[in-house]
Amino acid sequence: MYRHSGYSPLPFQLVFLMWAVFYIQVNFSVDLAFLGIKPRATEGLPGILFAPMIHGSLQHILGNTAPVLFLGSALYFFYGRIGNTVFFRCYLITNLLVWLLSPRASYHIGASGLVYGLSAFMILFGVLRKELVPLLLSIFIFLLYGGAFFYGVLPIDPRVSWESHLFGALVGVVSAITLRTKKRVT
Repeated sequence: MYRHSGYSPLPFQLVFLMWAVFYIQVNFSVDLAFLGIKPRATEGLPGILFAPMIHGSLQHILGNTAPVLFLGSALYFFYGRIGNTVFFRCYLITNLLVWLLSPRASYHIGASGLVYGLSAFMILFGVLRKELVPLLLSIFIFLLYGGAFFYGVLPIDPRVSWESHLFGALVGVVSAITLRTKKRVT
């Protein structure tokens, strides 16, 4: 029988920080985009940690809030033993890859790289594990996010960090492949 692992406040804490930072930006007219990821530039290094907390508009933060809460909570609920590993890989490695490899010198902000990483992980992990509950979760997440997922990794809109989406998805895929043989994930 498949048992859930539990709860982690981490997704809720991140969303709280995202909204606190957004509140400061809006109410004090402070542009914090300089804390985003600027590829291969020393001033862009803080973005590896801070970029997911910075959003450029209400639409931007709203677009990331629900997926971070849902995917983050589902990750810890169903895969608690590997939850921190997956979450931090998708958060940090994604941002590091953007800093190292993005061809654009503009600042990259937002939590969508994390969202794409978690989505890719949970879609592929369920398929690779071939267990009923993870497979059903994979199908549900694919149906929920699948359409936007594929378009988001393409360089269509110059205002969107497709690099964060692409590297997040790659980190999620690699995490699913490398963690698939773990005996206990719940």
